[in-house]
Amino acid sequence: MTLDRLAPAIFVLLWSTGWVVAKYAGLFADPLTFLVLRYLAAVSLFVVFCLVTGAQWPKSRSEAGHAVISGMFLHGLYLGSVWWAIGQGVPAALSGIIAGLQPLMTAAVAPGLIGERLTGQQRLGLSIGFVGIAIAVLPKVLAIDTEVTPIAAFLVIVNIVGMAAATYGTIHQKRYLQAVDIRAIATLQYIGALIVTIPLALMLEDLHVTWNIELFAALAWSVLGLSMGAIALLLYLVRRGQVSRAASLIYLVPPLAAIQAALLFDEALTVPMIIGTVVVVIGVYLTNRKVVTAQA
Repeated sequence: MTLDRLAPAIFVLLWSTGWVVAKYAGLFADPLTFLVLRYLAAVSLFVVFCLVTGAQWPKSRSEAGHAVISGMFLHGLYLGSVWWAIGQGVPAALSGIIAGLQPLMTAAVAPGLIGERLTGQQRLGLSIGFVGIAIAVLPKVLAIDTEVTPIAAFLVIVNIVGMAAATYGTIHQKRYLQAVDIRAIATLQYIGALIVTIPLALMLEDLHVTWNIELFAALAWSVLGLSMGAIALLLYLVRRGQVSRAASLIYLVPPLAAIQAALLFDEALTVPMIIGTVVVVIGVYLTNRKVVTAQA
């Protein structure tokens, strides 16, 4: 089985663990502070990996700059916003449905920015996928205590900003970095992430860290499984196909994260979550399925 077939499934499985890691790591460190540690480790390991494997660095300052900019949006603003909001108490269900808007936003802006056109089947798949996300998480969203709504409103906006940043970062990469070595892109993107995350951590947090084996375990998985494994696969998928197809995989993340939270943190796995997950799978399948045209 080729990497093209395996990569989407592996990416979704790896990326979905990020929700669990965000909740777990928050027990031992401030969220943005943890992300700074994660990005520093990722940059160090990627530099070594690039040197050992002979990666080709960008040939111009412009290419390097585009890689840094895409990282500022894709990692710095997106993960920074989501992790900080979760640390402030945004429910995972609400954060999940906001993240579920990303594929729709990507499909909406991709035609204008990079000339990407979607088929009717892909548009249907994206719509069905979002319906699945809504089925899975809306019951929890509607159960949120209305007394915390004024505070939650601001945090929801933070989540939306993060989702929009991820959309732009993905499209920026597709538009400007098609010919640059993926290994070099990943390295420079985490430098961009640090440019954003370090000032935010200094302004918003006390830089609290509890140094223990649990923290190092969360950090190890965040760096090796997410920052290196999942992101490398995402970069590969964006390069190999339409950004809308790659973005549609994000639909699978909240339902899988809910299943993992149920297994690891005893969170309730409801019937709507199960039904919504099935609907999401159908939507993602339609979005990524190749249409076979009849030959004369």
